[in-house]
Amino acid sequence: MPDTAASRKFIDLILQTSSKWANWDPPIEIKVGHFGTIDRTSGELEVEGNIYDAAFQESLNQQGLKIDLSDPSFQPIKGAIEEDIIMCSTGVKKGDFSLKPEVSLLNLASASVKAEFQFQDGKRGAVLVMHKPQQQYIPQGRLLGIVHKANELKDKYIVNSTFTCPGYYLYLSNKSGERVALALTANALPAAIGVTAGGGASVDWWTNVQAAFLRKAFDKAGQYRYTPLYSLKRRQNWFQRAFRGEEEHMTEDDLWPNCPAPWDPLDEDGNEDSVYEETDEDLFARQSAVEGSLPFTSSVASEAT
Repeated sequence: MPDTAASRKFIDLILQTSSKWANWDPPIEIKVGHFGTIDRTSGELEVEGNIYDAAFQESLNQQGLKIDLSDPSFQPIKGAIEEDIIMCSTGVKKGDFSLKPEVSLLNLASASVKAEFQFQDGKRGAVLVMHKPQQQYIPQGRLLGIVHKANELKDKYIVNSTFTCPGYYLYLSNKSGERVALALTANALPAAIGVTAGGGASVDWWTNVQAAFLRKAFDKAGQYRYTPLYSLKRRQNWFQRAFRGEEEHMTEDDLWPNCPAPWDPLDEDGNEDSVYEETDEDLFARQSAVEGSLPFTSSVASEAT
């Protein structure tokens, strides 16, 4: 299974579970306000800029869009540090961690995070664990309602929230019906994230698998340097709304709805059933179906039949 197919499959499974987008490579920074396109092959965000950059502000000024994004009321908001988040896709059952004889000497009983997962035989499953994540997000209200008119954002996706953390674990199963255990040792977690450090002992993830589609890391200093999860909006094709006589009643959610994945349903190995370039008409039809306003019809699908 190529890494790009694994990336897209993992992202697709997490998207179905949470309506949020997984970052297959969490050390790569994704920031609130980033905009760009989705690589249809890998599912990853290809960043083209950020609405909080000086160049974007200058462009807004030139386009006559009167908003100062340096105003504190428009700056990203940081939420509180949350408890550990564990996400499982369909076909994955989370169970209690059991201390088997072969791991009883690894000091896992006091681990701050520990869990076991049973994956369904013959199907891919995804698990994403974030240790003490913190959300950051664009303030709701006027901001996105103004910047949606910017030329740079036409047909673009925008990151409206991110989840960062000092430690993450992500795993895509190999269809063998495996049982996977994981733990994060707690004897030396840094005080910065609420646990007293101890004695210089190393802190890291323990797991009973060594697979190609396993990724994990923990920052020993407790820095929030990983972005495993984020939310995306895509600018609605506003003239379609205007055509339906709704332009005077559009909310921010109308202008920037949650976006479906830009690929056909995937098989267990991350391949599309039929590969095609989605037109604006197809995207509008799919988005309308998500909103429940129109039935989902695809021009490509109708041509194929």
